[in-house]
Amino acid sequence: MASTSSSRLAVFFLITVLLSVAAPGETKLPLKQIPGDYGLPFIGAINDRRSFFYNPGQEEFFKSKIQKYESTVIRTNMPPGPFIASNPKVIALLDGKSFPVLFDVSKVEKRDVLTGTYVPSTDLTGGYRVLAYLDPSESKHAKLKQVVYFLLKWSRDKVFPVFEACYTGLFETLEKQVAENGKSSFNPPSEQAAFNFLTQAFFGSNPADTKLGVEGPSLINKWLLFQLHPVLSLGLPEDLDDLLLHTYPFPAFPIQKDYKTLYDFFNESSGFAQDEAEKMGLSREEACHNLLFATCFNAFGGIKVFFPIMVKWIGRAGGKLHTELAHEIRSAIKSNGGNLSMAAMEQMPLMKSVVYEALRIEPAVPYQYGKAKRDLLIESHDAVYEVKEGEMLFGFQPFATRDPKIFERAEEFVPDRFKGEAGEKLLKYLLWSNGPETENTTVGNKQCAGKDFVVLLSRLFVAQLFQRYDTFEIELGKAQSGTAPAVIITSLKRASF
Repeated sequence: MASTSSSRLAVFFLITVLLSVAAPGETKLPLKQIPGDYGLPFIGAINDRRSFFYNPGQEEFFKSKIQKYESTVIRTNMPPGPFIASNPKVIALLDGKSFPVLFDVSKVEKRDVLTGTYVPSTDLTGGYRVLAYLDPSESKHAKLKQVVYFLLKWSRDKVFPVFEACYTGLFETLEKQVAENGKSSFNPPSEQAAFNFLTQAFFGSNPADTKLGVEGPSLINKWLLFQLHPVLSLGLPEDLDDLLLHTYPFPAFPIQKDYKTLYDFFNESSGFAQDEAEKMGLSREEACHNLLFATCFNAFGGIKVFFPIMVKWIGRAGGKLHTELAHEIRSAIKSNGGNLSMAAMEQMPLMKSVVYEALRIEPAVPYQYGKAKRDLLIESHDAVYEVKEGEMLFGFQPFATRDPKIFERAEEFVPDRFKGEAGEKLLKYLLWSNGPETENTTVGNKQCAGKDFVVLLSRLFVAQLFQRYDTFEIELGKAQSGTAPAVIITSLKRASF
């Protein structure tokens, strides 16, 4: 035992010496052991889980540990822990410099880490491990990602007209409810518009004309709950919430009928995409389950969360920003023949910056995971840390994209942050898509296949919003942990110029 300890100490000091010999101009960072602890077996994980969800809550949970250990790289437990996840231990990366190691698939394995330290049953995805859970080294990863690329390419000419039709319907619904009730919840009609848009743009199928009708969003939300409940809070009394959501995995059987309803809709609508998948050597059934997941979990789930985030931050910013956006957007549309087009949107730098800033300040997917493929050295701003092969790395993205050592006024929503040459340089620190905004998604990485598609839809939404309205006002309802902000529209002023 003493010999082993001596050997480890010697290696530690050797690495320290090697790291101290920096090339000219490089910053010399000290090698430190990762601080923090996991507490007593079982009890430590439960204590951290309750602190994370309830008291003090996730942001304060991490801030308190950073202050306690004077480090942005720490050891801690992540929910859900017992009895859902057998090993809740992670190394948390809580700054913008250490976080990007989670994107480097030469260093971290992305197999079965989408939801963190637990993996939902494949009974919820037709018995298949879908693309989001595959590491790029797995043989089917490239083929399934190519199917998603094919779908995005197939839909490109439909995006503008279908989006306009679906979101005009959303705006009309909001206007009617505000006129009748003095306010309108944004989230439910936004989800219906998102699902209608995705199914029509991707598959040319209007759910209202099928057996699915208007039930799509409610079925998806139940299905998402069965997958994500271990990392959600529904605002129930603390003990009940923890017992129901975080102690045991939900069995799949209560949701199977709903999932079959969704599957039948996608199976009937996606024949052309299944044909393409067959050419790649995939089965039609596996392709359909992946198309369902990509549409309902990735695309719908992302819009469901991010569009309310945008409305929240733009609404809070107030009338001055609204007027600036309205002038910019309407002027660009007018100078491009009166049409909202890609060319017109390229002439809206403030609008583009606002979308990026919303992605920065409140990323829709706040957690990233990866398992070290080998022994690694990870740098924060202040030190270098040694990580062992097989250790789980966790990144809390809001702390990376609100890192005050990278972004000035990091906690503020700064609408023009990404405008101009200086703003363009900051895009490499915008990490919402499981990769920097300046890099491209490929079959060899885990960056979101629809990265550019999401940005396009977000810009379209803001452009249509201020093409139609001079300004709007909001209130925020009670949000649930891990879900979209509850946005309530209280006023909509139609365009006056």
